Amino acid sequence: MDPLQTQGISLPRLGLGTFRMQGDICREAVESALALGYRHIDTAEMYANEDAIGAALSAANVPRRELHVTSKVWPENLAPDAIRRAFDNSIKKLKLDFVDLYLIHWPARGMNLPAALETMLKLKEEGRARAIGVANFTVALLKQAVEEIKAPIACNQIEYHVMLDQSKVMRYMAEKSIPLVAYCPLAQGRAASDQTLIAIANKHGATAAQVALKWLLDQKDVAAIPKASRRESQQANLDALTLQLDDEDRKAIAALPKDKRFVSPAFAPAWD
Repeated sequence: MDPLQTQGISLPRLGLGTFRMQGDICREAVESALALGYRHIDTAEMYANEDAIGAALSAANVPRRELHVTSKVWPENLAPDAIRRAFDNSIKKLKLDFVDLYLIHWPARGMNLPAALETMLKLKEEGRARAIGVANFTVALLKQAVEEIKAPIACNQIEYHVMLDQSKVMRYMAEKSIPLVAYCPLAQGRAASDQTLIAIANKHGATAAQVALKWLLDQKDVAAIPKASRRESQQANLDALTLQLDDEDRKAIAALPKDKRFVSPAFAPAWD
């Protein structure tokens, strides 16, 4: 599957999400994923696992140019000096000279978005972040970033899966050629027990989770970062790339209710 090209970087369509993985479990998961062929690793300062990921990256015999590493700055650190400190801490823990993508993890109420993105752009200009982007941004926030501030947004990382309609924000992102990176692509495991997906999976000799994942990856300019700590799950997600969904499958998935958002903390923006 060809990687996504955005703002000068090449973003593998399938990556490894690492939220809620820490310590040896995280390190072993990243080592396993890299050995299987994963080259896109997603982390964040809030995950408290960048040191474990750094250890795995150091131990792996993978050329740096083949890797894509994303990290993110937490909303409480969006002042320029705080972004710098957070970024320095992240690359130190990751044992890297640069990250491929650095994101605003969540928008913060009252944030100075122009100042935050200007600081991140300086990191890009310094070669310490190859590209910058955002996560959990609504259309209104994207418009501010892209049209008012004119920041080179390389992606918007948002919750997206077969149970959640994101068509409004996706239409705007398509207009501006901004890829979507889907987190919780398996609906926090709920996709595996959906009867419609199970029926489609049985037809293809696959699993419901593989159907849900391939449905995402078949869409234009969409990448996905399923969390998978076990080697078997990582391999199953890779195997989903070979699945061929047909029009009947897509029609059945389109008919599923798409009103379930599973990640909406108290500080989340007013969703579109």
